[in-house]
Amino acid sequence: MKSIQPFVSLGLFLLFLLAWEFLPPWFKVPRYILPTTSQTWHELMLMITRDNLMYHVLSTVAMTVLGFAIGSLFGAMAGYLLGMSPFWEGVLSPYLLALQIAPKVAFAPLFIMWFGYTFWPKLLVTVLIVFFPILVNVLQAMRTLDRDQINLARAYSMSRAQIFWKVEFPASLPALMAGLRIGATLAVIGVTVGELVGGNTGLGFLITYGEGQANAAMVFNAILLLTVIGVGLYAAVSALEHRLLHYIPRVAR
Repeated sequence: MKSIQPFVSLGLFLLFLLAWEFLPPWFKVPRYILPTTSQTWHELMLMITRDNLMYHVLSTVAMTVLGFAIGSLFGAMAGYLLGMSPFWEGVLSPYLLALQIAPKVAFAPLFIMWFGYTFWPKLLVTVLIVFFPILVNVLQAMRTLDRDQINLARAYSMSRAQIFWKVEFPASLPALMAGLRIGATLAVIGVTVGELVGGNTGLGFLITYGEGQANAAMVFNAILLLTVIGVGLYAAVSALEHRLLHYIPRVAR
């Protein structure tokens, strides 16, 4: 059965494209509501030549990767530092919980008021959205470490840094990679929110522009390209995870 799975997936995709092409005209759905596949493709070609699409794509990709990298770095650092210090974890937990519960997208207008219509608002929203999944995963991993291994390391007179790099960090790596996979999908959301609210470049800006022009095909194309960016970043993190955690056996299905 596994050998035919790719063909079934491809068949479903082609069926979806055919339905998208022929059903809207059949039901007399206007183009500004639901464009067909060919109309969406034609608009994509126009966006490349008329709207400098590649510039907007590269802008979104750059902000997504940069926000993901910064948010992941700070999230992992905070998770490890709090995991190694139960005192500071107890002190800061209420504030971190409050910030985690607060809707991150609501900060975008505030960042625009502070930094204007620059790249900073969308970068900061992305960092904020990516930060917490990494922090929570790493902190949970640090809480559930095997204390016997740590005690054994101490018995061998290992320093605190040696215990971290030889025991704690390798043991928490699966949780860290799981958090990175979550953050990879959320990074695209963060950048899009920033571009929708106050961006003048990027695919989120094209969504707003297409909405103002009643150009549903442009909106569809921007959404599809955002999806491709998210899938690409997720695939890159998954490939890194597979390389780093190759020693963990995979469950056969």
